[in-house]
Order: sequence, then structure tokens, then C-alpha cells
Amino acid sequence: MSQRRRRSLALLTSGVLALPLLAGCGAGDDEGGPVAAGQDIAATARDRVADGGVLRWAVDGLPDTLNTFQADADATTNRIAGAVLPQLFTLDAKGRPVANPDYLEKAEVVEREPKQVVLYKLNQQAVWSDGREIGAADFVAQWRALNGKDSAYWTARNAGYDRIEKIERGKTDLEVKVTFAKPYTDWRSLFSPLYPKQVTGTPDAFNEGARGTLKVTAGPFNLGAIDKKTGTAALTRNARWWGRPAKLDTLVLTAVPRAQRPAALAAGKVDLAEIDRAGADRIALAARDAARTPGSGGAPAHGPGASVTPAEATLSWAIAYGADEGKAATERENRAQNADAAKKYADEQSALRTFTVRKSLEPAYTQLALNGASGPLADERVRRAVARALDRKELAEIVLKPLGLPAKPVGSHVALAGQRAYADNSEALGGKDIHAAEALLADAGWRRGGKLTEPVGAKAGSENAEDDSKTPSGPGTGNDGLYIVGETDERNGDSLERGLPAVRSAIRTDAETFAQDDRGDRGDQRDQGAGNDLFAQGGRLSPVLAAAPLADEQRAALLAQAEALGAEASGPADPAVAADTADAAGDAKSGPARDGAAPGPGRAGSSPSPAPAPVKQSRNSGNMLAKDGKALSLRFVLPAGPGSEALRTVGERIAQMLQKVGVHTELTKVADESFFKDHVASGQYDLALYSWPATAYPATDDRPIFAKPEPAADGSLLVEQNYTRVGTDHIDQLFDQALGELDEEASRELMRKADARIWAAAGSIPLYQRPELVAAKTNLANAGAFGLGTPRFQDIGWKKAQAAKENQGKKK
Repeated sequence: MSQRRRRSLALLTSGVLALPLLAGCGAGDDEGGPVAAGQDIAATARDRVADGGVLRWAVDGLPDTLNTFQADADATTNRIAGAVLPQLFTLDAKGRPVANPDYLEKAEVVEREPKQVVLYKLNQQAVWSDGREIGAADFVAQWRALNGKDSAYWTARNAGYDRIEKIERGKTDLEVKVTFAKPYTDWRSLFSPLYPKQVTGTPDAFNEGARGTLKVTAGPFNLGAIDKKTGTAALTRNARWWGRPAKLDTLVLTAVPRAQRPAALAAGKVDLAEIDRAGADRIALAARDAARTPGSGGAPAHGPGASVTPAEATLSWAIAYGADEGKAATERENRAQNADAAKKYADEQSALRTFTVRKSLEPAYTQLALNGASGPLADERVRRAVARALDRKELAEIVLKPLGLPAKPVGSHVALAGQRAYADNSEALGGKDIHAAEALLADAGWRRGGKLTEPVGAKAGSENAEDDSKTPSGPGTGNDGLYIVGETDERNGDSLERGLPAVRSAIRTDAETFAQDDRGDRGDQRDQGAGNDLFAQGGRLSPVLAAAPLADEQRAALLAQAEALGAEASGPADPAVAADTADAAGDAKSGPARDGAAPGPGRAGSSPSPAPAPVKQSRNSGNMLAKDGKALSLRFVLPAGPGSEALRTVGERIAQMLQKVGVHTELTKVADESFFKDHVASGQYDLALYSWPATAYPATDDRPIFAKPEPAADGSLLVEQNYTRVGTDHIDQLFDQALGELDEEASRELMRKADARIWAAAGSIPLYQRPELVAAKTNLANAGAFGLGTPRFQDIGWKKAQAAKENQGKKK
């Protein structure tokens, strides 16, 4: 079985999604509609950008490999490849692939029958850094390395390459002719990046030769020195580059952990960095302070010590200079440390005034995953009820509105707004409708006030859940908790999915961080209103909503001896139940047994020592739902670490929404490193929040995500990347048809049909497109929040003095 792997979200970090374009066959530019949020990159004409200079761009770490087709490739791997290797197709601002004229004069399907033939006409000036022309030999070597026929090549994916029959030279050396054994609609996804034959020609070269160096390149930049000690990788202007020359002399990728980025920006170590909400708040505060007190060097009215009251300050002074020498010495030491922290913070805030926050939406969406392998969610009616109890608009607003970003829920599993395949198919499931949700649950046999026979004191969810109090906390500590599949799950828990921009609560104003109890409660009151700035009315920060935890209230409801609320609710049938009659006949939606022999979600773990058998008591479920003596309780797994506040806030709000229809959720917080590997991928959850990256090739990239799980010989399930374990034969057939359909508009329509059926199956509920926050020097041009687009590395640079001055004038 060929190994299929989701394109790494690492591509999103550099904006170098390997999502090549299609010149639409009869499709208008409006297909897919406008993007939800455009790029924010300080777009500047090249003649207004200075020649020369150095840009220091923060990355999460130096790459373990420079081969993007290996399993341990990451965001930095792809950023380097985007700058130094041929990208035959890049993405425009709408996430639509376009042919790259630096490498291609033309690329098109020239034959459809009896077999698909694609002809590439290469730019006659395109050469490798060793002077050799880019040609058919490079295409052949890469195809042979990635087609899956030679197991000596350690490849992470071969989708598309396995459909090629042969590659040959065309009429001239500048033509490459590719013949497919099976038609392939996503042919433009291939050969980006294109490696020289020196890398792909032999297994040894492929497996080891390109892990630490690239001796031959062909981009606007060459690969310079990679210094593990300083954590930097230098890219230098390519003297052999035939296109418009790079504006920068050097682009230095600098490894800086997320938590340290505000300090690194202030210290001048980096000029451009993706940041979390706390970092964005600090830069916004610095700009506000500069506008209010031009030239002032005084201490800011926020940060360490700013919240100390006069009474507290007086008490501290009294203790520091009191009669008790022991307490006095300790207090003086604390005062000195606090003074140092306040000065450091003030100096950093002063330096951060030279930065701005550029904002857009990532090419990725966050979803609620419902595990349909076993338990209550194996019943499609329960999954649909859960989905219909949700207000997706409200959930999107919780995350995006405080940032001033559009908060429209995502309406598709296979594309984002702006991409040609996008259409809002959520009506195949239906929007928020409490009555419809209650009717679905009643039809599935779940009743309020139902008799319970489970032991008194039985606990839903994991007995061993991690809590926040066991994890270091503090603003900007690195992980945003919004997992994006394709990177997080392949890094063995080494930081959350490259730490994409987090949506965080307001910046803390004391040196100390807020302690959290085992439910992640915050002692501070959080504003719910937010304008289009990072601040709400009156200059206060606009924090993410912090919903109150529900576990105690829900557990009390489950234990209450309340009287039954009456007969089951009668209401309109869910439209999604009847919407998919074609699937109902041939597609069994109830998932097979959970992978392996691990306990199902919501069951108590085994005790390390024998305990007395719990006493069984007959009681009822009160206002919550029950069936066959058991309460309807779902284990909602969330990461426990710092930076996951937004994710937990969304999770708690979902729990509140589900409580209204009688569904109990046990919010189980687990260690960051185990969240995906030990829970989502292994199926040990009922509900979970994580993200998928966008793609211009859904027929290829999304099929393993929504493929129907198949039983293996050992009794486990082969789920590919369908971690919800929900799929149908019909969905698989639509993906297969779309993949082999060479009429691009017809292929996209097949994908929209597949998306509607994915909605109806209710295994994955898209919520919102992820926010993208980037700190950039105010005079940096053509870089920042790239949104759905690919950066043009050769156009990034520093504005000329006059252009920068005019830009500052516009801001005023």
C-alpha cells in the first residue's frame, strides 16, 4: 500500500504551499468568491524598494532535512525550498495556483485520449547554479524517486507521481513530455519544488545527500551557511538568477522560540516574525504609548509592577525597611528583581515601537472532530445533533473578532473562500437548530430524566488528564494549541504545529503569571466587546472570551434527583437525515470498532491498586440525557499547555452549547506532546479541536482525510488520516472521480458534492479560518501576513527612504 501523507502545514509558514495552479476551463475569476481576508504585506512596487540589505526572519528551528519529500521536513525546509529551488506553480492571493514564468513558458494538457499527456515548455534561461540547464533528466529522476516503485527511496508521499507512465524529452531540450497511466486532474501539483537530478538520481543521494546541504540550486537565492550554534541559515542572492534579481543581499532565517519572539524583536535579533496574541498586544501597546507620549522614555502604564496599588507599594517599602531583617532582606531582593523586570519591559516596549502587526487569515481551518468509531457518536443521529447544537458564527467570533478579522464560519472541508473549489455546503447538515438537535437525540433513544444504573462516583473521561497547573504558563510561551495536521503529528510533540499565531487573552500586566486550577479558570474578568483594533473602548485590551468551566455544574446535573421533564421533544426532522438518501442505501456510516484494544473514550482508566466495588444506585439523569442506564457523556480532549487558552475557550463554549440539549461533556486536558499522537490519531477521544491546512488540490490531498476506514487483517482500522473514523463509499467514489476528471470545472463540482456528503456525515465540523499575526519592521516591504498566497522572495526588501516616509505620513 502506497504511503500517502497530508501536505505539511509547514508550507503554510513560509507561504510556500506547493499548490500549483489551474488555468480554469471556462471558469470565471469569481468562482469561489472573495477571500475572507486579503494579504497584509505592505505591497510595494520594486522601484520603491532599495537594493541590498539583510532581513532576519524568525523560524521555529533549523530543519532536520532540506528534502521536502521526507517525513521530517518542516516549515523551515519548505521556506528554504521556496527561495532556492524551482517552483513551477505558485499561489496567488486567492490561493489559486498560477504558472511561474520564471521557470515555465507554458504547461498544458496536449492529449486526453488514449492517455493524458502534459507538455512543459521551460524558460530557456532557467539553469541550475552549476550552469546546467533545467531539463527532462531532472523530471525523470524526481518521478523515479517518488513513484513508490523503489522502496530504497525514503519518501513521505507519492500521490500523483504513481500515476505517471513515462517522462521523455520533447521536440527540444526545453520541452518535457509527461504521459500518465491514469488521468490526473491535479497534475500541476507535481514537480514543485523540483530538485536537481544530483539529489533525486540515487537512493543514497535522496536519503542523505540533501539533508544538510543543497549543493545545486535554482532560485532567486542560493543556500549559504547553516550554523547550528547560532541557529541561523543564510540565503544569499543568486548571481546566476535569470529573473528579476532579489532585492535583499541576504535573507537570514533565525531560530527563535515563540515565547522569546517579543524580546528577540526588541533586541534587534529578528525583523520579521509570526507571533501570538500576547506578542501582538505588546506591539499594539507600544504603538499606543508612542502615539500618546511622543518621545517619552518613561515607564509604561502596563507590564511588570504596573498593577501594584499605592497601598501595596507602601506595604512593600515598609517591609523592606522594617525591623524584621530577614523579611526586609527578602523584600529588598524582590523589589530589585521587580525593578529590573520593569526596566527590561520598558526598554523592550520602546524598541517594539518600530514594529507593526500585519494580520490576515491562515490557509488552514479549525474543526470540531467527532469520533464515530464507537460510543454514542457511532450513531449518525447523535453526531448530527451535536453539530446542530453549535453556533459556528459565535465560535468564530470568539477567536477572530477581538483581532479585527472577519469571523465568517468556514463552509467547506475542501477549500477556503477565494479558492475555485469553495462553496458553502453546510446546509447539507443544517445550521444551529436546538429543536432539530433534540429531535435527533430523541430519535436515537436519548431521554432527559432517564434512569441511570452506573455506579455512584463513576467518572467520565480520563482519570489521568493533565491540568494546566502542571505546565509552565505565561504569555507567549510558545504553543497556541491549535493543532494543524501534517506537522504536529510528525514532530513527536516538539512544539505545537510550528506555533502558528495564537489568539490569546490580554497581556498580563504583572511579572507573575496567573495560576490556573485544573479547569484552566482565570481569575481576571474578560471583556467580550471588541472593536476592529486590538483594543476595546477606552483603551483596554480586548481579550478572548473566557467561558466559565462547566464540569461541576454538569456533574451535579447528572447526579441530581430531579423529576423527569416529560415526554421526548417532538420537532421537525433534521434536513440532513433526508438529504443523503443515496448514501443511506450503500454507505454504512457507523464506524467499526476503535483501533487497537485501548479503552473507548469516556471510560474510567484502570486503578493502580484494587478498590472496593462501587455501590450501584438507581437514579435519573435529571436535565441531561440518558439511554440504557447510561448518561450521554462525551470526552472532549483539549491540550493543557500554555498558549492553548483560545482553544480551551472555544471548547468550553461548545460544552455550554451541548449542555443546552442535554449532552454532558467531560473536558479532559492532556499534555501537549500527547494530544495528537496519543489521543486524536489513536482514537482516544469523542470530541477534539484541531486544524487542517488548505490545498489547491483537494482531490489529491483531502482524500486520505475523509476516506472510509477499512478493517485490517489484525482487526484494527486503516484510517489513513481520517481521524474521525467517519466515511462512506460514496464519498470515496466522488474523490476518485474528481481525481481522474480532466475537465477542471467538472472536477471541482465533484469535490463540492463530496464536501456536501462530508457535511451530512457529521464527522468533521469546520469552525473558522485560523488567524495569522506577523510582526514586521514598519519599513519592510512585500512581507508579512501572506494569507493564502505564496511570497515572492525576490521582491522582499526595505523601502527606500522616501517611500517609507510617505507610508508613515499615510498612517498619521
